[in-house]
Amino acid sequence: MNKPEVLFDESHCEQCACGSGLDFAFSFAFQPIVDADNKTVFAYEALVRGPEGEGAMSVLSRVNENNRYAFDQICRVKAVKLAAKLDMQPLLSINFMPNAVYKAEYCIRTTLAAAKTYNFDTRKIIFEMIENEDLSSVEHLSSIIEAYQSMGFSTAIDDFGAGYSRYNIMMLSPPDLLKLDMALVRNIHDDSNKQAVVLGIITMMRHLGGRIIAEGVETKEEYFWLRSQGIALYQGYLFAKPGFECLPEPVFPD
Repeated sequence: MNKPEVLFDESHCEQCACGSGLDFAFSFAFQPIVDADNKTVFAYEALVRGPEGEGAMSVLSRVNENNRYAFDQICRVKAVKLAAKLDMQPLLSINFMPNAVYKAEYCIRTTLAAAKTYNFDTRKIIFEMIENEDLSSVEHLSSIIEAYQSMGFSTAIDDFGAGYSRYNIMMLSPPDLLKLDMALVRNIHDDSNKQAVVLGIITMMRHLGGRIIAEGVETKEEYFWLRSQGIALYQGYLFAKPGFECLPEPVFPD
């Protein structure tokens, strides 16, 4: 059954009163995704936080089947608005919930309206899918990725390589970006099994024409091993922690 669209209205979205049943406030922290090739910020990922900077679970624990669609829609509006307010020049990575998207072409309307209102270039948006979500249909996710790409958005799959890794998605509709699960990244310089898995993913993405982001990088040893394999995009505490309602400047290891 098609769900009613949450129509864009700034005042309603700010008050969480879009007829959605969403009765809690939230904001975002931003963490840079860096390009080590030229030592610049490639993108900022919008990470949900409580209104005073509380952790993500203080918000996500209140999302359920009844309010998931509204939460997903309002997240997009808030992320775009805050990115525009901060004059974000790199790309903006927004997480989305595939189970909250009943049809990509309809569910994108609120995002497009918000981008127009806040004068934010939609070509700068990456839609990042939470890879470990228990999806009801691989075909559904494939249709979303294809629709977003056809509209000019970049797409990414998060947390790839552990848990719910869906190689069938890579065969049907490969995303533009693939984020290595941090469990793979942790101590990879000293773990030959992890190295073998990551080398396979690197080869796969090279043939598919996409790029890899190594997330959760915390040590120079992890970074230097991944760098030696040709990975250019990174996210993690080694470069910068998330900044609440601000755009942190990364530090690059020597």
